[in-house]
Amino acid sequence: MAMRLRTLLGDHPGTAALKSGALKSDLIEFDFVDYSPTNRGFKPMVREQAFDVAELAIVTYLMAKSFDKPLVLLPDVVVARFQHGYALYNSRHGTLKPADLNGRRVGIRSFTTTTGAWLRGILANDYGVDLDSIDWVTFEDAHVAEYKDTTKRAPAGKPIVQMLLDGELDAVLGEKVEHPDLKPLFAEVAAEEKAWFAKYGIAPINHMVVVKRELKAQHPEVARELHRLLVESARAAPSAPRFTPDEMRRSLGLIIRYAAQQALISREFSVDELFDDVTRPLFAGT
Repeated sequence: MAMRLRTLLGDHPGTAALKSGALKSDLIEFDFVDYSPTNRGFKPMVREQAFDVAELAIVTYLMAKSFDKPLVLLPDVVVARFQHGYALYNSRHGTLKPADLNGRRVGIRSFTTTTGAWLRGILANDYGVDLDSIDWVTFEDAHVAEYKDTTKRAPAGKPIVQMLLDGELDAVLGEKVEHPDLKPLFAEVAAEEKAWFAKYGIAPINHMVVVKRELKAQHPEVARELHRLLVESARAAPSAPRFTPDEMRRSLGLIIRYAAQQALISREFSVDELFDDVTRPLFAGT
């Protein structure tokens, strides 16, 4: 009899075949839970292990690992994207470039979002921005309860984009909206992304898949079957993220370095530390 798994997976090209039921397994069946947006399910997964299987932002996973949460990472990427287009400023107050951010007020939904970590890493390492000089304004707490957030909290009920429009913020990270006054912080987004890819040779990973540690320990075959199904589902979608083991290793290594630089994690993990005796061979064969 197949094992039923309570599962949190968003609607992505690489998950479509799995969520539609087009892919079948003799070992497992899925009870998909609906969170919209999917990231609303990340906090209950980290804090309560609310699901057997879950999509999870990679920085959330790294922070969870830092606090020894009972989660196991699978080498399956469901969201990856370039980040440069997710930084905005209000052009009514003049032109703002990445190098101009020192000492400014910058808003972000939560300081610990993966998009925020990627963008801060890009700003610090590629543009020389002093992240500690910035007055960070946040709107939500971290998914990982143990993280000590020292940022300034925005007024309750005040949306981040509205604060930018009202001049209460100089820039925001993690947002992408159409408004005549809001311009990308990176003026030529496509060119910036092309140059970044030429420099690093990877796409930034956003979301991967985790399973509960207890489930993996008791049923390692389930973890292997989950990976197989996720790989097959991704192969069925031409637009799904695709990483060779080396590309995944380099992308993970870079976001680990950025997370450590930003004190989101206690130390810089090696990529191999993210996987265990069951998942490491899956990673090697990705």
